[in-house]
Amino acid sequence: MKAIVHQEYGSTNVLEVLEIDKPVAGDGEILVRVRAASLNPYDWHWMTGLPYFARVQFGLRAPKARGLGADLAGEVETIGSQVTRFGPGNQVFGEVVTGAFAEYVCVPEEAAALKPDNLTLAEAAAVPMGGLTALQALRDKGRIRPGHSLLINGSSGGVGTFAVSIAKSFGAEVTAVCSTRNADLVRSLGADHVIDYTQEDFTKGSQRYDLLLDNVGNHSVLKCRRVLKPNGVYVATFGQPEHRWLGPLAYMLRMLLLSPLVSQKLVPFNAKTVQADLETLKELIEAGKVNPVIDRTYPLSDLPQAMDYLEEGHARGKVVISV
Repeated sequence: MKAIVHQEYGSTNVLEVLEIDKPVAGDGEILVRVRAASLNPYDWHWMTGLPYFARVQFGLRAPKARGLGADLAGEVETIGSQVTRFGPGNQVFGEVVTGAFAEYVCVPEEAAALKPDNLTLAEAAAVPMGGLTALQALRDKGRIRPGHSLLINGSSGGVGTFAVSIAKSFGAEVTAVCSTRNADLVRSLGADHVIDYTQEDFTKGSQRYDLLLDNVGNHSVLKCRRVLKPNGVYVATFGQPEHRWLGPLAYMLRMLLLSPLVSQKLVPFNAKTVQADLETLKELIEAGKVNPVIDRTYPLSDLPQAMDYLEEGHARGKVVISV
């Protein structure tokens, strides 16, 4: 089968399209014929091996896993002996640790769900990581509820576009921070108010919010605290490195050290793959409350160009790979 592999860390010039052996599903896995996958900053970290401390997981000198890609959608081809929720022919979406940029991949049963009926496979592939991050950050860490005032910094990207719609489904009042060109997009997703960061610094505004979801990390924790109510919550989801060794770790540590000293709750956050939450996203999508936003679609062979585009940081919603 064809797959994107990298045998060393680096920029997109380390990526190759190779013929490799087709995997075989383990007892608790499903073998999925991948039809589409989507890019996340997470994949950039696996490709570059940055920040360096992450190589404890990735592999110190070279990547332990040669494949790339987490989000995927496709058809189940075979199932392991312990799988009970899926059968051959089911259309599913979900995520793996890495390896989705390939014609086939084995997915743990608990990391997949049936595809929403009203989405194509390409649209479904755009959902898992961004959707799970937005859902869990808002619901579990932000404790969002009807009437909450929410500010989303980075509202037009892969997490932000899901966050706007999900927050509205919870009955929150949403203020979206984005550039001029993305204002209409976030309004179409349900944003009540828009702050154009090219014209205004949201940290200097007079409005105070119950919750700030930060997908960018371009302001200090102290500045972000200014826009929160006394008992407000600041949730940081961003993962791009501040520097090559520690990445966002230094920022996260400052949050953790400051949080006990202030009335607001400061929360660094990473999403987890939870099957029940994939099914929650499926329900929200089928109810018409949430829809993935796809900026561009590239064929598998053009993954390097897609990764370069994602790294520019201006993608509206998700970048999808057709397989």
